[in-house]
Order: sequence, then C-alpha cells, then structure tokens
Amino acid sequence: MPNQPSYLTCADGTRLAYHKTEGKSPVVVFCGGLMSDMTGTKATALEDFCREEGQAFIRFDYYGHGQSDGEFVDGTIGRWAEDVTLVLDQLTDGPVVLVGSSMGGWASLLAAVARKDRIAGWLGIAPAPDFTKDLMWEAYSDEIRQTLKRDGVYYEPSDYSDEPYAISMKLIEDGYNQLLLEEPIALECPIRMLHGLRDVDVPPRKSHEICAQVTSEDVVMTFVKEADHRMSEPADINRIIKIVKELCHYPQ
Repeated sequence: MPNQPSYLTCADGTRLAYHKTEGKSPVVVFCGGLMSDMTGTKATALEDFCREEGQAFIRFDYYGHGQSDGEFVDGTIGRWAEDVTLVLDQLTDGPVVLVGSSMGGWASLLAAVARKDRIAGWLGIAPAPDFTKDLMWEAYSDEIRQTLKRDGVYYEPSDYSDEPYAISMKLIEDGYNQLLLEEPIALECPIRMLHGLRDVDVPPRKSHEICAQVTSEDVVMTFVKEADHRMSEPADINRIIKIVKELCHYPQ
C-alpha cells in the first residue's frame, strides 16, 4: 500500500520507518524535530515538491518516534544521529542534501560531519544543536534537576502535543557527549539556515552560533520576522522549498 512505510533494520534489531521517493541526485533527506514524525507539514510538502521535480527524497522516523520501533524516553541525540547516518549509508548513494528541523538540525549536523564527503548541502530549519545543555539542563530549575536525578525522567509540558515530553536523564547526559558549538564544525558544503525571529523554543542565536563554528565559507542565514518555531506556514514552506531547490542544483 502506498501509505505504508518501508522499514530499515538497525544493528540492535529495531526498525526505522521511512518513505523513499526515487529520483535524480542528490537525495534530499528530511530529519524532523524532537517528538515529531515524518507525517508533518514540512516533510510531506518537501516530498510533494521532490516528486514533482523528479528529485530523490527520504523522510523517516527516528527510534522512538512515529512508526519506528522503540520508546521515546529511551532515545538520545547520539542514537538519533546514528539513525540519520544509517539512513545515509543504507538508503542513499552519491550526494545528499540534508534538511534538519529543530533537533533534526543537531542530529543531521552530527551525521553530516560523520559523512562529510557525501553532503552536497545542509539546511537547518530553526536548528537546535546543543539544546539539551543550554535550553534544558542549564535552564531547568533546581526542582526539575532533582526530579531528573531522582526519577531519571521529567515529564515536560509541550505546546505542540497534549502529551508531555518524557525528558530522560540519559538524554541530558548523552547530549553533553554530542555538543557541536564549542569547537569548529568541519563542514565545507553549502550551509543554509532559516529561523523565525518569533521562535521562543530555539532562539535565533543558535543559527548565529552555527555560522560562527562551521568551517564552510558558503553560509547564508535567513531570518523571518513573523515566523515562530514551527516554520510551517505556506510562506515558510515556500522558503524551505526555494532553498532546497538551490542546494539540489548546486554544482556537484
């Protein structure tokens, strides 16, 4: 059935759900945000665009997300970055354009550094590297920190779901092993960032910090005055598609 995902098996036997659209190179790979899945507005809009253009495209669910195996509370940034890398290794050949939204910006940057020779371009949409450190642990109250240390999990209310996010101590601890913004990020590919100035979840300074740390000189940041963290309004989708189209037609 066309709406049923395919599955990619990980080394531990768990499966990642994905949809792949065959087409021309480079392959566009969309990496969603924390607790989001591959049925979101940005993922499906990019899929529609790539299908119309005859461009190869992949959207997938991380471990513990959407239709993939596992529990969200057991996931970590390192695990989700490994998921991106596995998708690149097992489902693509040749150059890839990575599109990372929010947490997906962090996971896809880690994967891009690990497979830098394959990356034709990277687009971060409100990218959030290192957020478990500065936007979570360092921003949490002493009470929340004590809850995490005592219970191993804190149920954080979300503006995007009726269910709270199960934030684990494992996620926080692993995040410190995945930090990117404290030293140069060795990527020479075209780097693009799109960030809403009304983003109250991931501050626009994150894009500035990425710009300062990537070694590529081909970096363009676009800030949208009226946009929030979702970046899912029709005008935002058009901006995303325009950037992806540019990166796909970049000289290989």
